[in-house]
Order: sequence, then structure tokens, then C-alpha cells
Amino acid sequence: MIDLGTLGGMNSLAEAVNDRGQVVGWSDTPADTGVGVACCSVSRAFSWTQAGGMLDLGTLGGSSSTALAVNASGQVVGYADAVGNAASHAFSWTLTGGMIDLSPNPHDGRFSAALAVNTNGQAVGYTYAAGDGSDYAFSWTPTGGMTSLSFGGTSGLAEAVSDYGQVVGWIEPAIAEYHAFTWTPTGGMIDLGTLGGSASQAVAVNASGQVVGASYTAGDSATRAFSWTAAAGMIDLGTLGGSSSSAEAVNASGQVVGAGDIVGNAAFHAFSWTPAGGMIDLGTLGGTNSLAFAVNDRGEVVGYSEMARSNPRDAPDYHAVLWQPIGNLGCQATLAGCNLAWASLAGAYLKGGNLSGANLRRANLVRANLSGANLSGVNLKGADLASANLARANLTGANVAGIRWSNTVCPDGTNSDANGGTCLGHLSGAN
Repeated sequence: MIDLGTLGGMNSLAEAVNDRGQVVGWSDTPADTGVGVACCSVSRAFSWTQAGGMLDLGTLGGSSSTALAVNASGQVVGYADAVGNAASHAFSWTLTGGMIDLSPNPHDGRFSAALAVNTNGQAVGYTYAAGDGSDYAFSWTPTGGMTSLSFGGTSGLAEAVSDYGQVVGWIEPAIAEYHAFTWTPTGGMIDLGTLGGSASQAVAVNASGQVVGASYTAGDSATRAFSWTAAAGMIDLGTLGGSSSSAEAVNASGQVVGAGDIVGNAAFHAFSWTPAGGMIDLGTLGGTNSLAFAVNDRGEVVGYSEMARSNPRDAPDYHAVLWQPIGNLGCQATLAGCNLAWASLAGAYLKGGNLSGANLRRANLVRANLSGANLSGVNLKGADLASANLARANLTGANVAGIRWSNTVCPDGTNSDANGGTCLGHLSGAN
């Protein structure tokens, strides 16, 4: 797990990731006096890359913005406050063109939000007028602008669009009920039904037409993540031991991510589901809850996690998270014994992890949480451990020559800055 940090405020959340590893979402900023509110921070859409870090994407003239999706070329969509903060409008952002307003009439007071974008630049989402009370799905293209997908005036919302123009979301075929749908220009609309309950919602679709989302079960007693294909219909993906779950995204190989209640329904955790491996718990950054929002074709998952709290009565902070498959680092089933020389593991959450015998020579471990980790026999020569946490870590036989120590929590709990700028002499069994 990689902590992506913030734009200077307390909290951040990752909403989507493309196959190049570009992550988008929103983050709190520091207290902003430029919008007439001297006391408080505002949230801004961000784009994050390994090379460039977190970039503030700005607004449409108002104070806040949120990024919700990104395509393969780096086009970002979401919603942002317009001038005067009277309403938020759907936006599209590119590195060369900046942020543009997708609303056909920027001054009509209509709210809109773009929830997804495909490789062709087609964005989909929803819009509504103040006082209307109904949502209407839309599709937007750079050449055609915004067009309605309201299907004869039926209230609904477009959640996702594939590269072939297949749109999925939900419609309201009856009062107080809504059903997941899939729509194509040639095949029209298909109602996907439910898992036995009264309602369902589709939130994502991959290139092969696999649709995922959530549905009530019989008696509306619980919500379950589902996967739908034309061949198999709607199937229940299960839970993490609790009663409910919800799918948020699916990649080209059919890997589904979302969140599910754990045993006893005491908390919800991010999950990853595959047909071969079923549903697995992705854990947290030390806090109670986590949620996965998106997954790319490399198996990289993004979302957020609550952070550990020193005082249980404090409100939890939460950070954007990137869950990275260890196979992407050149490892197999474990990090133990893996060659991670020069690897960038900045912000990695490896608390209690087993890295015994690994080669971490010159690795970037800035802000990494390695508390309680097994680092016996590890080659850490020249590694950067600035602001890393090594409390209670086992470094028996480790090579610690040339390490950069700065604000590092040493294995004995002391700080390197208080030890003359080093953890040497505060390690156990290291070389």
C-alpha cells in the first residue's frame, strides 16, 4: 500500500487510476483565505503520478472540485464549482487544455457531474435542475457536446462507459425502485434485474461487456456486489464474512474491486475479487475502514483508508491509497527474498510484513511503515529511510551501510534525529 499524501490538508481520497498508474481524486488543501472563508480548507481535484506527485487541477471559477475518472491518455473528468459557487458542473481536464466546463449552458444553474470517460474522450454522468428532484443521464463528446440519455424522460444516471460506447448505470422503472441497466447504440437498453431484491445499480463495465455493481438480495435484507455478463447473467460475489458488499470497478481481466463488511459487520474493508481466487481482504493503513474505487489492467487498485488513531475519540483521518500487486515489482508470492534494488516504495505500508532476505539496496523507503516488519538479512545499503517507521522491526543480519536517516523511528522507538542523525547503535543485530 502506498500513501499518496494530500495537497496540504488533512484528508485525501483516490477515485480512479489508468493503466499508466496516473491516479485521480480529491484532497483537502490548507486553510484558504482566497475564497472568503479564512477558517477552512477546500477540496480540490488532483492528479498524481509517480514522477510528478500530486497536482491540483483547479476549478471552474469556484472554490472546490473533485476528479472521478481518468482515461488512458490522461483526460480527467469530474465536477467543479462554477463562478460564485452557485452550482457544480461536469468538467474535462487535460494537461494541455486545462479544465473545461461540459455544461451546455454554464449559467442555467443546473448541476452536473461526469462520472466516467473512455479512451475516445466520451464522458458520461448525470445532471439535474434545482428543485427538479430527478437525475438524468448524459453523454458528452468533444465534437457533439452533451446529449441526454434519459430514455424517454426516465429518471436515471450513467455511471460508466466502455471504449465501445456501452453505457451502464441505473434507471427508475417504477416508483421507489431502480434497476441496473446496460445500453448500446445498436442494442438499446437492457434491464439487468436484481439478486432477488427490489433494486440494483451498475457502476462499471469492461471492454468485454462485463458489468459490476450492487443489488439488494431477497427481502432487501442485504446488499451484495454482483457481476453480470450476457452469458451468465447476474451473480453474487459474496462478502468478507459480513452481510453486505458493493462492487465499484472491473478491469479487462475481470478483476472486481469494492468494499465489503468483515466478520461481525464491525467495519468495511476494500476487496479484490477474481473468478479464480474469489474475494480477498486488502486491509487498511492501520485504521478501521477502507474502500477500493478503481482497478487498472495491471491490477493496481486505488481508494482510501482510515489512518490509525492515537485517541479513539478523535475523528479518523483518511488517505488516498494505491494497492500495488507485488508481481508488478518483479516478486512472486511474497516480498521475502525479492530483488527490490532501487525500487520506489515511498509511503509503503508494510507493517508486520515479511521482507527477510530481500535486496532493498538504494530503495526509496521514504515514509514507509515497516514497524514490526521482519527485515532479517535484508540488504539496505544506501536506502533512503527518511521519515520511515522501523519501530520493533527485526534487522538481524541486515546491511545498513550508507542509509539515509532523517526523522526515522528506530527499532528501539527512538528517533534518528535525537540520536545524532542515525539509528546506528539503536538496531539489533544489524551489520
